[in-house]
Amino acid sequence: MSETTNRKFNLLPMLGHTKGKRSAVTCALKCDNACAGDVCNTSSNSYFRDIASATMSRRAALGFGAAGALAVVLGSAVTSAEPAVAGGPGLAPAAKEGFGASKLKFTPIAPVDKLVDAVTVPEGFTWQPVIRWGEPIFNGTPDFDINNQTAAAQEKQFGYNNDYSDIIEIPDTKGRRAVLFANHEYTNEGIMFPATMPAAQMRAVGQAAHGLSVVELERKNTTKPWTYVKGAPLNRRFLNSTTYELTGPVAGSSLVKTADDKAGRFIKGTLGNCSGGTTPWGTILSGEENFNGYFVAPGTSDYDKRYGLTSKATARQWEIDEDRFDTRKPGYENEANRFGYIVEVDPFDPTSTPKKHSSLGRFKHEGANVIIAENGKVVAYSGDDERFDYLYKFVSRDFYKEGDRKHNMTLLSAGDLYVAKFTGNSADFKAGEVPADGAFDGTGQWLPLVVNGESKVDKMSVEEVLVYTRLAADTVGPTKMDRCEDVQPSLHTGKVYVACTNNSKRGIEGNVFADEANPRNKNKDGHIVEITEAGGQDSTTFAWNLLIVCGDPAVDKSTYFSGFPADQVSPISCPDNLAFDSVGNLWISTDGAPSAIQKADGLFKVTLEGAERGKVEQFLAVPREAETCGPIVHDEERTVFVSVQHPGEDGSFAAQRSFFPDYVAEGATPARGQVRAPRPSVIQVFRG
Repeated sequence: MSETTNRKFNLLPMLGHTKGKRSAVTCALKCDNACAGDVCNTSSNSYFRDIASATMSRRAALGFGAAGALAVVLGSAVTSAEPAVAGGPGLAPAAKEGFGASKLKFTPIAPVDKLVDAVTVPEGFTWQPVIRWGEPIFNGTPDFDINNQTAAAQEKQFGYNNDYSDIIEIPDTKGRRAVLFANHEYTNEGIMFPATMPAAQMRAVGQAAHGLSVVELERKNTTKPWTYVKGAPLNRRFLNSTTYELTGPVAGSSLVKTADDKAGRFIKGTLGNCSGGTTPWGTILSGEENFNGYFVAPGTSDYDKRYGLTSKATARQWEIDEDRFDTRKPGYENEANRFGYIVEVDPFDPTSTPKKHSSLGRFKHEGANVIIAENGKVVAYSGDDERFDYLYKFVSRDFYKEGDRKHNMTLLSAGDLYVAKFTGNSADFKAGEVPADGAFDGTGQWLPLVVNGESKVDKMSVEEVLVYTRLAADTVGPTKMDRCEDVQPSLHTGKVYVACTNNSKRGIEGNVFADEANPRNKNKDGHIVEITEAGGQDSTTFAWNLLIVCGDPAVDKSTYFSGFPADQVSPISCPDNLAFDSVGNLWISTDGAPSAIQKADGLFKVTLEGAERGKVEQFLAVPREAETCGPIVHDEERTVFVSVQHPGEDGSFAAQRSFFPDYVAEGATPARGQVRAPRPSVIQVFRG
């Protein structure tokens, strides 16, 4: 990155302080240097062991009534209202054949060096992009020209740094047409634009590259790869000028009213979108995560500190152009309160108003994933992606109605909100060691924050609980986790899987020490929690265990793979996004690897049942400095999709470090007009 661009965007306080393959640029642009600042959660809530002091099928009908059954190809948790219990009627048919019955057979790849600028896939597979940053998605939109970018063009082109993605087949097209949803988490102006571009133009184009995209896909038949369709009727970009409706108890509250929205009900734009989920009624959920990095604030209140809001200039400095990004300005004191929610989008109605659901709470949502409980209520799980923050669950007030899509699209607007407390059962637990009973496990409680429309937090109203959710949760004593990222309920068993990415500050600098649910101090590699609800999906108690304590077992003896031999697994670090295949195996994409592994991020399959439970197999690796996001596993078609985010992050416009995905043969001259810069993309990997 050039010095000129770094000065423009104030980017790199983490330079020289990152470990492994994590880029200081990523730290600055993605999460506002969260690791360089103070820990946001300094609450003194209790812990169960503070060592410091001692179901529906893979392609399921989603209730479109006369419009036909919408077939879904899922990377997220969707199930029917039938019980989701092992061996019960909620099991998808393929799951009853056994977890090893997947048609996607592959030989695991070896770990790939972090400096390799390539997509590495198993023998017999090939890959190609579905859509890249800058691809024109509307008729009349200019082709992407990296040297001549404008905000007007970018508003009609695929955005930057796609994270969550899913593909939903269009009814009655025999599997030949679908919509692709992707969100766009953040931008890296230093490699996107020439250093000579005026700063105001950088800000405008960068802002247009945020948001969400819906793009139609087509293919000749189910054995062929997908291509996107320019000018298709369902294509849509969601921009910072797009209006979102706020739902739930916070709508109309004085806590979200601004000079531009005196009613407190309609919000412009969405920011920091990370992971997401697909609902049983065919809408998409997306989590607003690191929104704090877009706002200047006084930075002095407990609220500001708890949410990471500061008075320093933001990296992108949108506050220069729009007063609403400076909450010190009169009339905009509440603007930041309008971000940090779960967004719901209808990809089949390009005229619809997207929604932000306040009932699911406001924090750094990695995403949200929905499953229908045995009693027909909708349950959504969500992690707050910051060190020492919490795991949450929402239970709808109303019931899912098969075939009534309009009704089901209201289910996330009202319900109960809980936060998780974990209790271990090992009296002899020691940090970094497998307990004497052979497993990390125990029980837990869902502690109430809002129930039956009433606040369960002393001296806080419902509106305050749902706007200041972190502060509300602090008071009831949940367990501080190691960055809960994606949280996925299995549509085969009803079990819930939580990706805890890492937490290098656990046990140091006055922070809490390891506990059985977060079993390592200086946790560089992360772990996966498996939850079994005690009395159904809407239960207030649960059992839990750790499926994996991640790392490279060749160099780290604290790793754990549910008893599977450690010398037979692929090393894995920093789990981020989760998905399931059609027979219930878990797939994990990774982000960061700040560990001894020093390898490229990738996508990994994990067997969940039987003699090979805990077996980790690496399927692919992404290019240098890239993160693997948004996995979608179509194992019935022997195809996998991932979003490749921030390839070549440490480069500059003049000295790029990746040319993904537009590689040319070694020694060849790029074709005339060939873009020679990294372009974040959704790619597909298939037999070929």
